[in-house]
Amino acid sequence: MTAERAADPLAEPLVLGIETSCDETGIGIVRGRTLLSNTIASSMDEHSRYGGVVPEVAARAHLEALQPSITAALAEANVQLQDLDAIAVTSGPGLAGALMVGVGAAKGLAVALDKPLYAVNHLVGHIAADIVTPDSEPLEYPTIALLVSGGHTSLLHVRDLTTDVELLGETIDDAAGEAFDKVARLLGLPYPGGPEIDRAADASPAGPGDPKAIRFPRGLSKASDMAKHRYDFSFSGLKTAVARWIEREEAAGRSLTESTRADVAASFREAVVDVLVTKALAACEDLAVPRLLLGGGVIANKRLRDVAVARAEAAGITVRIPPLSLCTDNGAMIAALAADLISSGRAPSTLAFGADSTLPVTEIQVAVAAGDAQPGAPA
Repeated sequence: MTAERAADPLAEPLVLGIETSCDETGIGIVRGRTLLSNTIASSMDEHSRYGGVVPEVAARAHLEALQPSITAALAEANVQLQDLDAIAVTSGPGLAGALMVGVGAAKGLAVALDKPLYAVNHLVGHIAADIVTPDSEPLEYPTIALLVSGGHTSLLHVRDLTTDVELLGETIDDAAGEAFDKVARLLGLPYPGGPEIDRAADASPAGPGDPKAIRFPRGLSKASDMAKHRYDFSFSGLKTAVARWIEREEAAGRSLTESTRADVAASFREAVVDVLVTKALAACEDLAVPRLLLGGGVIANKRLRDVAVARAEAAGITVRIPPLSLCTDNGAMIAALAADLISSGRAPSTLAFGADSTLPVTEIQVAVAAGDAQPGAPA
């Protein structure tokens, strides 16, 4: 233990985070803002046979993966359970059954080890992933955050990570990741759709697709939509437009070739990227915030990253993107958020919380104790 830590046990708390909101069992360990372990066990292969995430399959996979994942994370971090200062867990949003597995495990560990427990928000966790990115500069506030994943597409105004996160807009139907999965199915491509759409658009045997070949709609981007839905997203109509285009081609006797599939994939992807980046940069401009943080699994899409960086640079906006290993769902981001809460003096959560599949992003931590009443709370 360092002299600084001995003087102030809140300075660099050692926290284990548990993330089970969807199909990835994430266990992360951080010491303050230093990442010690980021262990992820994915059940994606089990879901691929169904063409999407099956909640019951995900929950069972979490049950099977939790213990070995915790063991692996502790070994990588070279710490013991007894060394931990706190346990953190995703309370929501996410799949209810999957969340219950993580919440139950976290409560059991906290009680058995007599350690404080921090129940936190999954979406805010994606922002916290940035603060444990190795060699990164401290995150400045305020910042606009665009979170894009299979289940969420959200635009946030982050004035402070632990106290003030405002939801500016979100998807009103399909999330961007869901749209990728559904369009991939229309094109005869396997699950998960994001990487497959990328391959079809960029690495087709017929050559790269033309992103301007087909002008697919940009949801909620018309002037008539902007008053009410300036920062909201909609991808259901885009998915339907792709389906109708394919149907018209087939009705005319033109089946999909490698070349046309590449054009459809590239044009669809361009529509998604265009609306995501346009609305995110609009929020930066409207709120006079010269910073944009990208997070969530869909940020793995290279076209999205490239367009966001290029257009933001032209607008004088700085873009931050955590490493891809911290963009997908992971326990390190949950541990990082809890460590920041601890360092800011926040009391732990009580045990009076459960899995909340619709937890609003404004609830950064749930079931906060009135004081340091929970046994084991850092003093």
